[in-house]
Amino acid sequence: MTRVGERYRALVAAGELRPDADQERAVAALDRLATALAEVPKKGSILWRLAGRKVQPPGGIYMWGGVGRGKSMLMDLAFDTIDYAPKRRVHFNEFMLEMHDRLRAARAREEGDPIPPVARAVAAEAKLLCFDEMIINNSADAMILSRLFIQLLDAGVTVITTSNRPPRDLYKGGLNRELFLPFIALIEQKLEVLPLNGPTDYRLERLGGMPTWYVPNGPAASAALSEAFFRLTDYPVEDRAKVPTEELAIPGGRTLHVPKSLKGVAVFSFKRLCGEARGASDYLAIARHFHTVILVGIPKLGPENRNEAARFVTLIDALYEHKVKLLAAADAEPQALYPTGDGAFEFERTASRLMEMQSEDYLAKGHGVE
Repeated sequence: MTRVGERYRALVAAGELRPDADQERAVAALDRLATALAEVPKKGSILWRLAGRKVQPPGGIYMWGGVGRGKSMLMDLAFDTIDYAPKRRVHFNEFMLEMHDRLRAARAREEGDPIPPVARAVAAEAKLLCFDEMIINNSADAMILSRLFIQLLDAGVTVITTSNRPPRDLYKGGLNRELFLPFIALIEQKLEVLPLNGPTDYRLERLGGMPTWYVPNGPAASAALSEAFFRLTDYPVEDRAKVPTEELAIPGGRTLHVPKSLKGVAVFSFKRLCGEARGASDYLAIARHFHTVILVGIPKLGPENRNEAARFVTLIDALYEHKVKLLAAADAEPQALYPTGDGAFEFERTASRLMEMQSEDYLAKGHGVE
């Protein structure tokens, strides 16, 4: 079977990646993990019966570093090449939304503490669990994650996760963070922590200095944004008709259709996000789930479409606070998007944020990083 290192070296040889000492150390660790997993006796086998619980699977790997340093790429290589089933790869925010739904259903059954049965179900579904972009934004997630992970690792689940922050900075400054500290200690004890802060920001490099704000709306802007989407996702242009869609879970049991969704990049129309009745929970789910949003069809705004403008302001606030990269097509530059009339003064703050979101400093920030 092809090892992570073989795939990685082939990408370097082909010029798709540059030599990077941090990545090479992570690749070596992932190959060691694959070897250790291959030596775990299969449940029900003679070796498993003889060993009982003496042979425990390794805890896993925690890769952290700045945006575009190859964390998700290495996780994809590991997930594709490690022969260990059942396995699952999921974006961390999607996983947490799913856990909240499962816990609500377990509480409704009134059978006591809901976390143990949910942990058992997750452990039965995936012996190898790969999380992309772990970030903790609220106390509810912090408390759930701490207890859930203790039980998952106890049940022999191996975890590979990526994050923009080292473990010690997770949920930094959060409410009742002292209750979360045992989870950080668990990560540092059970998972191999690997920094990836090499010199190349592949995500920005793929944009190649392309603008992020296109005026006016039209075929030229659409073509440029389409090119940016395929650059950011490495998706073959010839397969454009097969780009995956997604039903994004919104707290409360609703879903939001994402017309194009791949590798943390989402494409929306202004009409879908701001022309329909949506609120902060929709935009927060988008901001947590995607590191890059491509938004097309932004019209000029004013008192005549004040509801759409208000939703747009809420959307931009959510994207800005979570450091989501925004690529957009609009009928005007940010400072001229809401030129006159009631609400124009209040929109100046949003225009300022839109301009800042085009800066190199903003684009270089990691998703969710303050």
